[in-house]
Formats: sequence, C-alpha cells, structure tokens
Amino acid sequence: MNTRYVFVTGGVLSGIGKGVVSASIAKLFQFRGYKVDMIKIDPYLNVDPGTLNPVEHGEVFVCEEVWRFEPARGYEFAIAEIDQDFGTYERFLDANMHPSHNITSGQVYLTVILRERTGEYLGRTIQVIPHVTDEIKRRIRMIAESCRPDVLVVEVGGTVGDIEAMPFLEAIRQFRLEMPPGYTALVHVTLVPYLRTVGQQKTKPTQHSVRELQSMGLQPDVIVARSDDYLTEDVKRKISLFCNVPPEAVISDPDLEVVYELPLVFERQGLGRYLARLLRLERVEGDAERIAEWEGVVGLYKSPRDFVTIAMPGKYTMIHDSYISINEALKHAAAHQGLGVKIKHVDSERFEEDPGLVEEELARADGILLTPGFGSRGVEGMIEVARYAIERGKTFLGICFGAQLLFVAFCRYVMGLKGANSTEVDPGTPYPVVDLLPEQRGVATKGGTMRLGAHDVYLVEGTRVYEAYGGQKVIRERFRHRYHIVLDYAVKARDAGLVISATDAAGRVVNAIELAGEAWVVGVQFHPEFKSRVVRPSPIYAAFIRAAYEAKKGGK
Repeated sequence: MNTRYVFVTGGVLSGIGKGVVSASIAKLFQFRGYKVDMIKIDPYLNVDPGTLNPVEHGEVFVCEEVWRFEPARGYEFAIAEIDQDFGTYERFLDANMHPSHNITSGQVYLTVILRERTGEYLGRTIQVIPHVTDEIKRRIRMIAESCRPDVLVVEVGGTVGDIEAMPFLEAIRQFRLEMPPGYTALVHVTLVPYLRTVGQQKTKPTQHSVRELQSMGLQPDVIVARSDDYLTEDVKRKISLFCNVPPEAVISDPDLEVVYELPLVFERQGLGRYLARLLRLERVEGDAERIAEWEGVVGLYKSPRDFVTIAMPGKYTMIHDSYISINEALKHAAAHQGLGVKIKHVDSERFEEDPGLVEEELARADGILLTPGFGSRGVEGMIEVARYAIERGKTFLGICFGAQLLFVAFCRYVMGLKGANSTEVDPGTPYPVVDLLPEQRGVATKGGTMRLGAHDVYLVEGTRVYEAYGGQKVIRERFRHRYHIVLDYAVKARDAGLVISATDAAGRVVNAIELAGEAWVVGVQFHPEFKSRVVRPSPIYAAFIRAAYEAKKGGK
C-alpha cells in the first residue's frame, strides 16, 4: 500500500521519446533516495516482441532472467525478450529489469481466455470490463507487491486514442479511483511543434490529445511537452489554461545533444519536487550529491577530446532504433575514454549489388561493428564486410549473428572452405560451419524458444576477450540465438589463426572467437550491449573503442 504509482501516457504521435521521459522521471525519484521500479505496457497482441521485425518495432531487448509466464493452470511460456524501452530504463537507473514488467495485450488476453477455458470464471460472461481491466490491475499490483518499490513508474505504450490502448487506460482510470488520494500521478507526454512559417510553438495538438484523455475519465497531473526548444512562458500558460493543469506542471522536453541530461532538465524545472509533493512523499528535494554525480557523468558525454568513427553494416539500418542498445553502448564506451563516437549505419544489401562499395564505405571508418540479425537477406554483404576486416586487419567487433558471419568469412577465405555458410542461410551448404544448437533441433515454435537470458561465459586466458574483461575467468552475459559456431570447425580453424576465446562451462558452445595477430578482430555470440550502462560501459565495447582509436592514431 505504501508504493506510489506514476502513470505515463503519450499523445499526438508515437516516437516522441516517452520511454526516455519515463526513465527520467524514475531518475528524479532516485535523486531523492527512493527505490524505483518500472513497468512498460505494450498494447500490441503479441505475447512478447521476440517475433517482431526490428524494422517495424525496433530492437528486442533481452533481460538477465527468463520469466516462466503461467497464464493459467497447465500453460507456461518463457519470456526474456521485452520492449526496447527496458534498455533505456536499465541504462538510466543502472538496474536489471524483470521480464514480467513488460505487460502486453497478448499476455492479458491470453490469460483471460485460458482461464475461461480452464473454468476459472465459473460460467460468467467474459468481458473487457471487468475481466480484462481486472487482469491489467492485478498484474500491476503483483509487480508492486513482489518488488516493493517506493515508486512504480508505469509507461503506457502507443498513443491516446489507439483502440488497442483503451482497456489499459480504462484500467488506469479504475486503478486511480481505487487508490487513496496522493498515491497516483498521471503524466501525459505530448508534442508541441514549432511552425517556422509563423514562428510559433503550436499547442493545438496537445489540447486535442488532453481532451481525448479526459474523455476517457483521465485528467493529467503533469504535461511534458516534447519540442525543439524550451516552451515559452506564453505557451506554458496557454497549455495550463486549456488543459486544466497548473503552470508549474507544464514541463519542457527540448531536443538534447545528450539524452541522459533529461533528468537534470526536469529537475531544474522542478518536476521532481512537484511529483514528490503530489505523491505526498517525505523527501521532496533531490539529494545534491546524487544530482552532482549524474551531472558529472553527463559531462563526460558533452565534451569529447576527439572522435572515433564506427561503421555498422547490417540488415535493419532503415530504423536506427533496431540497434539502439549497440548505439548507446558505443557512446558509453567512448565517453568514458574522453571520446565521442560517430556511428555510420550501412545497409549491407548494397554490398551484394556492388561489392566495390565495401572499400568505399568502410575505408575511412576507425572500426567496424557487424550487427546482429536473422535470415538470409543482406547476409552475403555482411560476409563481405567480415572478409574486408580480416584481409585488411581492420578493427572489428561482431555481435551474435555478426560473430557467426565473421566465422563464415574466415572459413571461406582463410581456410578455403568454398561455400561455407550457416544452415540458417543455406541449409544445403557443403560446410555447415554455423548450425542449430543441438537443443534447438526439435523446437517447432518461435516465441520464447531461443537460448535466452544471462549465461556464464568462460574466458580463455591470454585472449583479447579475457584482457577486455580485466582477467576475469567467468563472466555473465545475455544471449539470444538458435544457431552457433560449430565447435569442430572452430577447432580446425585454430591452425589457420582463429582463437576460441570463450565457451560455455562444458566447452561445447563457442561464445567468442578472435583472430591471432596484431589486428583487433573479435566476435562474441552474446549481446554485451544489453548490460552496458551510462556509468559503467561494457568491457568488450570499451576494448573495441580503445582499439579503434589506437588504429586511428596509428593511421590504419
């Protein structure tokens, strides 16, 4: 009962940074010494985002733990793949999020329907109200009871007015009605566009969005206005008047060079103080030491002494959110070395049409990061990138699929195994150097059935990966894959200069490879970007950036 709840909704359009706003609000409570946790509600009907195309939805984030979701007696689903906003939450709060905190319409409706099938509703007619809304409220309370945070921030995905979001908004209306005064707050994030033709910030989209919210019985306590710049006082007063909130509850969310500065921007506008008072919390003012510490971290990102350029060839470059954790991990690693990073996303399909573009696109990059992915589209272009790195001694990091394709390129062009490939791409390859994990061979369903979550990784002494992790023999990193580098081929490749630098405990699964010699060329089967933090960069990303910068200084 002591947990306070902050609900964050969005209006006007999607993609205005509601996840960053939610994480920043949570950070404001951390500044005050409160224990904070977060929930993300996604109105789509998928059980989790694991089967979604990154181009459509953005990155799929992977948790440390795998959650055994049991919607009804006799049914169980494994969930570790969750919405990309959880990466934002983890990076801002430096905390691991649990997969049960990603509530989707798919999970809610599946639970209600399966319970009806198993007779748990005793013959009642099943309806959106109360059965679906009750299940939504049950899930929120379950998380509050299990984690016992002082403040639970609940972000509602999508936009007010979406049909899919209506049951969740109704559940929030009921939830707020059922709680005592001072236990909930509603923050609405909207867009205030600037029209250059008239030289004004326009509030009408915000007014319409708030009106839509009010029509569902929800009155926002705070309006966060996304805009190019800070709101003028006139615009603030206008939003206050037409949207029924005090002027001090209209908060600017301007474009920022460093996204991690947003909690400080909110703090300077008094948002933390306002919410703490609204929720009747004891500690209203932020702790100066905690705020100063965050200011120091943000300062690392704002004044780099130099830059490194990293090329990122991949399959999903049409939307940069497909690689958001990788993008941020590179920034973390660079900032903590006094550097900035310039990321160049390159569509690998272009290299299949014209292999000569590989040199043109990658020659001026200080390092190459070969990205994760699935399927056959664009793969030959990615293999050409790996070949280029091997033959030119270019600083290189392959992540998951990128590591597998590094191995394919090595087998083809160093070992001479013509036609070597992954069976995912070419089931008939004469040299299946990347193949399904043995335990994946009998798996028929797609959702939640990969090798997921954190696993122990055993590092080989004397390797670059071992050095990157400070000489640790065992680390834990997060995985998301069905296919793996076949150990027998990796052992044969040792004579040609390949190094197996990490395995699982049994030595059966190859978790990292690298090339012997001067060039820093490494591939890891895991996803270290998922554990990279604003305050604590991923060790392997830090080593990659260090090697890329040394290559830059050496003129390579």
